[in-house]
Amino acid sequence: MSPVLAGVLQLLALVVALGLSYRPLGDHMARVYSSEKHYKPEKWIYKAIGANPSVEMRWPAYLRGVLAFSAVSVLFLYGLQRLQGSLPGSLGFASIDPDQAFNTAASFVANTNWQSYSGEQAMGHVVQTGGLAVQNFVSAAVGMAVAVALVRGFARSRTGELGNFWADLVRGVVRILLPISVVGALVLVACGAIQNFAGIHEVGQFTGGTQQWNGGAVASQEVIKELGTNGGGYFNANSAHPFENPNGLSNLFEIYLILVIPFALTRTFGRMVGSLRQGYAILGTMAVIWLGFTALMMWTEFAGRGPAFELAGGAMEGKETRFGISASAIFSVATTLTSTGAVNSFHSSNTGFGGGINLLGMQLGEIAPGGVGSGLYGMLIMAIIAVFIAGLMVGRTPEYLGKKIGTREIKFAACYILVTPALVLGFTAASFVLDTPAHSMTNSGAHGFSEILYAFTSGANNNGSAFAGLNADTQWFNSTIGIAMLLGRFLPMVFVLALAGSLAEQTPVPETAGTLRTEKPLFTGLLVGTIMIITGLTYFPALALGPLAEGLAA
Repeated sequence: MSPVLAGVLQLLALVVALGLSYRPLGDHMARVYSSEKHYKPEKWIYKAIGANPSVEMRWPAYLRGVLAFSAVSVLFLYGLQRLQGSLPGSLGFASIDPDQAFNTAASFVANTNWQSYSGEQAMGHVVQTGGLAVQNFVSAAVGMAVAVALVRGFARSRTGELGNFWADLVRGVVRILLPISVVGALVLVACGAIQNFAGIHEVGQFTGGTQQWNGGAVASQEVIKELGTNGGGYFNANSAHPFENPNGLSNLFEIYLILVIPFALTRTFGRMVGSLRQGYAILGTMAVIWLGFTALMMWTEFAGRGPAFELAGGAMEGKETRFGISASAIFSVATTLTSTGAVNSFHSSNTGFGGGINLLGMQLGEIAPGGVGSGLYGMLIMAIIAVFIAGLMVGRTPEYLGKKIGTREIKFAACYILVTPALVLGFTAASFVLDTPAHSMTNSGAHGFSEILYAFTSGANNNGSAFAGLNADTQWFNSTIGIAMLLGRFLPMVFVLALAGSLAEQTPVPETAGTLRTEKPLFTGLLVGTIMIITGLTYFPALALGPLAEGLAA
């Protein structure tokens, strides 16, 4: 079987699995976030944190809950790392330095999971399991809660109430993420991923010395790392490591975990706003971009020129022979079009155009299908921009789902789409103006530029994957990428929740003959075009200096 055919068959199997999960999971999540019932374990949690889950919140109160919980999480995770040397189960590792502890705390709380350290050489069992794995659950649940709050903004009228953040947070963990993770961890263990609390041990004799490996609760952390679109690896090699991702079956399962909730949330959206066809339109937009990027990535990685490419059958540098080019291409597109950041190959070793596809996937805002929650609310923001553009073209006041998109709403949407480009381009420019950051690059020219552009794109968009070749464990990069991750995560949430509150206060506008039909394929095409044009205009000059220049010079 040819590698290309194998890739196509894997992609078809993935589409079938996602299709079978779409309806039951989407409907389940709609029931979870619409239910008024509280399970006994949830009541224990509410009592422990002093929250009343039955009290409805307006958007400022909802936002305060998001920010307060996240701030406490950053402080807790920072303190846990700084105390690691005194904790049991530290495997003899020292406490983490202040700048790296801040970067890691910001990273995992912001659902980014950017890592400027080697996990097996820095983090003990307590920090990995009690700190990082916990944040994998709750940071994902925060993103889902914010998305549901925006959906309620569309679904409700003449009220500013968006639900209860604490109830949404707890239900997201207890009723959605945790049950799937338990089953998923068992699947990964069956595939060969490790799950233990073993210490450091020597595994063999290599060139006159011994090699050491850590044990760890890897399978349980791996499943939520993918399911919650987190991405932080237990080991430095991330999902290229055989303890995390043993074979082709586990690789395909991990890709499925990355995509299943973001795609299924479109049905949750359709169910909660009372129109499944609206959800299908958003799903169609996500699917068109995802499939298009996957096809382009596979083509660029198979179509390289030169003897090395021909002998290997494509761009095999930096890829695991267990997976090959096709599975690596599918994985890399899935991880950069979502906010996952897990990698099963070195993105820096992709062809010039392949690296550009990964960069562009993040720069779209990771909305196809995007991170859990963040992908849905990012796509809905772009839908608002699209109906605004359509309204300008025909001279009508733009409307979406029966809500008028007025000056206030479009300002919130515009602020949302400007935050991450400002962070990415601003910090990238500053890194080249100063002397010290440029010394962290191991490559010069276009590829070296892409290393730094990729780092801040990954951080500000809460992706977490790295281009490799960049020494990011410096005070400059630990601090600036940490700031970019926090601002890139929480500033957009401010505008999303403010927009949700504004929409919820409106009186629905009746549909007329002149209303734009946003459930039709025509709107899907308009939405895809809007996304690509806005991103192209914003990032094209930077992409031209990096991956495009490298690809054209190859």
